[in-house]
Amino acid sequence: MRGRAVADDVPEARRRRAARLLLARPLLVAGLTDAETYRLVRAYAADLREWFDRETGWQVVADAHTVRLVKLTADPYDGTHPARDPRSRTPFSRQRYVLTCLALAALERADGQITLGRLAEEVVTGAAEPALAAAGFSFALDRRERRADMVAVVRLLLHWGVLRRVAGDEEAYLGAGGDVLYDVDRHVIAGLLAASRGPSMIDESTGPGRLAALTLEVVPDVDDARNRALRQRLTRLLLEQPVVYHDELSEAERAYLTSQRHALLTRITQFTGLVAEVRAEGIAMVDPEDELTDVRMPAEGMQSHLTLLLAEHIGAGDGGVRVSELHRRTRELAVEHRSYWRKHATDPGAEVELVATALEALRALKLIRVEQGGDPLVLPRPAIARYALAAPTIREPAARRVGTDKSDRSRESVR
Repeated sequence: MRGRAVADDVPEARRRRAARLLLARPLLVAGLTDAETYRLVRAYAADLREWFDRETGWQVVADAHTVRLVKLTADPYDGTHPARDPRSRTPFSRQRYVLTCLALAALERADGQITLGRLAEEVVTGAAEPALAAAGFSFALDRRERRADMVAVVRLLLHWGVLRRVAGDEEAYLGAGGDVLYDVDRHVIAGLLAASRGPSMIDESTGPGRLAALTLEVVPDVDDARNRALRQRLTRLLLEQPVVYHDELSEAERAYLTSQRHALLTRITQFTGLVAEVRAEGIAMVDPEDELTDVRMPAEGMQSHLTLLLAEHIGAGDGGVRVSELHRRTRELAVEHRSYWRKHATDPGAEVELVATALEALRALKLIRVEQGGDPLVLPRPAIARYALAAPTIREPAARRVGTDKSDRSRESVR
């Protein structure tokens, strides 16, 4: 720890730490974020703004109240890293995403304080809009699970700093026996949307492409602008994606990465501390500190252990593995490890949820792809090989030479 503290006194190391903190949490709110963390990131805001603008095209907006890294996603249709309930870690459903947008719209119009009950009523009113009804969306507070959706949204807004709890408890509201009072922070709301253009500028006729239109960036047709756009897109991918596979890139992106790989990876490593793992199939930026990821593997716990074991099983299979086979294998593993796995792992049918959760994590890490069907086929992707178990190699001890002195024997034992 002392070595880490000394290193952090060096300006370059402190700047790298500030960059990592902002990458890990792109919205920092004074009073909600640890005070030392907030001061450090604010102190290097100018350096962070310059680097992110040049290398990624992302903006850093900093003031006395918030620091925001406005990350334009490299893939607006990537659904493998959803928002999650901060307490239960349950991924957000389509309904919860819509409720979040309706809640933010209501809070932008609200007074400085609002109750959970009042916010929920505003959301119900917003859900009744004809456009949402035409899309098949509806919402009411007639059941506990609907109120649970509302509570999950509020917990996310608390986590972001949009709301600050003043009095009450969400569990009381969930049981229909109480309410909660919040302060509303419109300054945080104003900085939430990460888009290259405002939603009001997007034509309704764009249809399903409206999401991509939010982050569409027009690149001038000149060499310098095209090269800058390529550099920024590749840097975004390397910072955000667990693995960047060459076959996912366009021809122009592959050509640029081939010619500029060393310079590109060096800049990222020096600024963030991430280390490049370069393979024939692609590149992964590995974090030695294990901080800049929302999906860890391996990790502690039964589910993570199972995920690792299934990754080994999938990686060893030729031509992919059916989900039914993973269910069978999970039942075997549950019996094999029942002495230290959770008891419910051996319950009939438990393997279905366990496998689904494992596959969700493996997809998020870009270790597999799934071909849907009656019995989906799970196909390994190249990076899964790093989790394979190799056959053990037994080395015979070196034969001792006659006349080996003490110093030679000592070195031999160390080897």
